[in-house]
Amino acid sequence: MKISSSNPTNFPTRALGFAMMLFCAMGCANDSTDDLIAPQNTPDAPISYTNNVAAVINANCTVCHGASPVNGAPMSLVSYEQVKQAVLERGLIDRISRPQGAEGMMPNGGTRLPQNTIDMIAQWDAEGLLE
Repeated sequence: MKISSSNPTNFPTRALGFAMMLFCAMGCANDSTDDLIAPQNTPDAPISYTNNVAAVINANCTVCHGASPVNGAPMSLVSYEQVKQAVLERGLIDRISRPQGAEGMMPNGGTRLPQNTIDMIAQWDAEGLLE
């Protein structure tokens, strides 16, 4: 059975489709910043190694940068002092900030950390690398 574009039974389907398209387009237009959501995991207190950074390092870095580094990792990142030194002297923030697949990007061979995690570690540095 061929359905013609002039078939009146198609009108409700077309009208519904048009209304949904219009609704979606209007839902995207909003100049208000009142409903913006703050990034997840943004701590209210200053960022510290113990409360914020250690979990990220342990979950993403210590596979290679463990107590006995493996896979060519040049140093361990299992303590506050080691991570602090990596930020201050070894370019840790630069390495985790590189684009996915860029030479020297960390975690090596893995997926780039989420930007809000990188920003949190950079903020930890800016706030004085609190333990």
